[in-house]
Amino acid sequence: MTDKEILKKAFESFMPQTPEGIEDFISLWTAHSVKRKEIITSAGEVEKYLYFVTEGVQRVVYQDDQNRESTLVFSYPPSFGGSISSFFLQQPSRYFYESLTPSRFLRASFESIDACMQRHYGVSEAIRLGITQAFAGLLERMVELQCFTSEEKFRQLLKRSPHILTLVPHKYLANYLGIDPTNFSKLINSVRI
Repeated sequence: MTDKEILKKAFESFMPQTPEGIEDFISLWTAHSVKRKEIITSAGEVEKYLYFVTEGVQRVVYQDDQNRESTLVFSYPPSFGGSISSFFLQQPSRYFYESLTPSRFLRASFESIDACMQRHYGVSEAIRLGITQAFAGLLERMVELQCFTSEEKFRQLLKRSPHILTLVPHKYLANYLGIDPTNFSKLINSVRI
């Protein structure tokens, strides 16, 4: 299956598209690649592209003025990525979008996606549903961060994404869960999966 066929399948999973709408949408995307530990989008920049990950792992990270980091989300195939709020609002990003491994994408510009959404109701609705699902996931994650113990957060992560331990370096997973890296290592060794 080609990258564009994978993108088509992923996008149509939100809702079926007309042949014209999906053809127009798929035509917007071009190949792009980055090296390991490359900043794809910097905080303060307006996100120009929506990315569809075809290879590699990336993270969206917040960094304060004291260089403390908070990993907010990971992206890996087949998923959409980037500083999504900056992309759709066309406002400067508060976050960095960084590759953790060498990565390949398909990407499409804001202008092209916005125009396609205006031409095709189904494309617009699929994007709305995708954003709504992402928001629902964010609310679930906030509950986990605020209410769950370290072990409960760890178990929930493995329930949601059992493969993540092999994809993402553990120090980033610990940061994502808000767990000290030493305690994260203890959880890996003690929690039955």
